[in-house]
Amino acid sequence: MEAFLTSTAVVALAEIGDKTMLLAIVLAARFKAPVPIVLGILFATLANHAFAAFVGERASFLLDGTWFRYAVAISFIAMAAWTLVPDTFDEDEDAKPSRYGAFLTTLVAFFLVEMGDKTQIATIALGAQFQNVLTVTAGTTLGMMIANVPAVFLGNALIAKVPLGVVRAVAALLFLAIGVWLLAETAGWLPGA
Repeated sequence: MEAFLTSTAVVALAEIGDKTMLLAIVLAARFKAPVPIVLGILFATLANHAFAAFVGERASFLLDGTWFRYAVAISFIAMAAWTLVPDTFDEDEDAKPSRYGAFLTTLVAFFLVEMGDKTQIATIALGAQFQNVLTVTAGTTLGMMIANVPAVFLGNALIAKVPLGVVRAVAALLFLAIGVWLLAETAGWLPGA
């Protein structure tokens, strides 16, 4: 349960204000078809995050050792710093909706935009930490949906009301706390470690 809840919280907070959230708003404005967009986000995220969690889990088995645990801890601390940097999404104002429809456009766009994104990197680190592809994928996918479904339905009104700086700061603190905890656990600074 810890892997699922941690994965959900980390990704939900990291996703707020992220470029994929901005993409969800753009797609919702262009297509005005929320259900296919939400389904596109869901399936793109499942595919992307299952792969990322698998890579993280495999890396943890292949690179098992104290130094690898330090690397995972440092990656969480780096994610804390990266989370504080706001994302932007360049939108072509004159662009017309894709002829492929809302679902397929969203599926492909989300999958590609998520490649190398901070939530995908976080999913790799979570996969390495918890070594459970299914639980991490379920948690990170739920986190993406928690952040993006309201963006699809509420769009720009949501962005105007949510203090993104505060959300980014909370997400950064969560990444930092996980990173410091892993460092302390690996170094044996925690009682019973």
